[in-house]
Amino acid sequence: MKYGFIGLGSMASAIIKGMYNSKQFSATDIYGYNRTVAKTNHLADNYGLISSDSIKGIMTNADVIVLAVQPQVLPEVLLEVQKYIKENHLIISVAAGKSIDYIQQNIQADTPIIRVMPNINAIVGASTTCYSISSTVNEQHKEIVESLFGTIGSIIELPENLFTIFSAIGGASPAFTYLYIDSLARAAVREGMDKKMALEIAASSVLGSAKMILESDEHPWELVDQVCSPGGTTIQGVTSLQNDHFASTIYDAVTAVIKKDSTLS
Repeated sequence: MKYGFIGLGSMASAIIKGMYNSKQFSATDIYGYNRTVAKTNHLADNYGLISSDSIKGIMTNADVIVLAVQPQVLPEVLLEVQKYIKENHLIISVAAGKSIDYIQQNIQADTPIIRVMPNINAIVGASTTCYSISSTVNEQHKEIVESLFGTIGSIIELPENLFTIFSAIGGASPAFTYLYIDSLARAAVREGMDKKMALEIAASSVLGSAKMILESDEHPWELVDQVCSPGGTTIQGVTSLQNDHFASTIYDAVTAVIKKDSTLS
């Protein structure tokens, strides 16, 4: 199986790095094309992928085509893809906001298409990724995408109509979490702690808290109750968050992301 990447930005680079580190893929099976040749050469030097100087080269040599370009560039890329599409191709798109139907209409072929949405944590191999499939995708195709994106974190299949919701809780939520962690650390700095130490403690605590939710059978509020002793310090902080509309602020942020994402589709 040969893999061809059209676009070699940060997400494609993270995926290629994950493939390389997993030892499940041979570098000689990975092709890459990018308008900026320096990016292609950098990945070729670091991971041994085969560089291509054109989309035609990718389409000719690869079985699995990964569209990893910005959404505004996708239309012109698809014009080239359409020229060289073959029956055995599987198209995987990580272009934000572009539906399976959109890609299908632009390539004018009944090619299997999988739409994938990773998040920024792919850079450290901890992405939460979702994917949706066209009607022509079979079980082997699903195994391919799960194997490929499993190298950069976890992956789950979702109906495409849930992608806008995922864009908020899976795609944008890392930014919310980074902001929360930074706010915890800055509050500690205000009270006299070193910033680097505070960041490490806050990030580690959030990581452990996520692990508790994923690995315990308890509801998050049950875990909150376990930390809050009657008349203790933690309940004072929780009450302060509630009084300042912490939950509704999160709801509003999620809604804002969904509204914006809907305009891109």
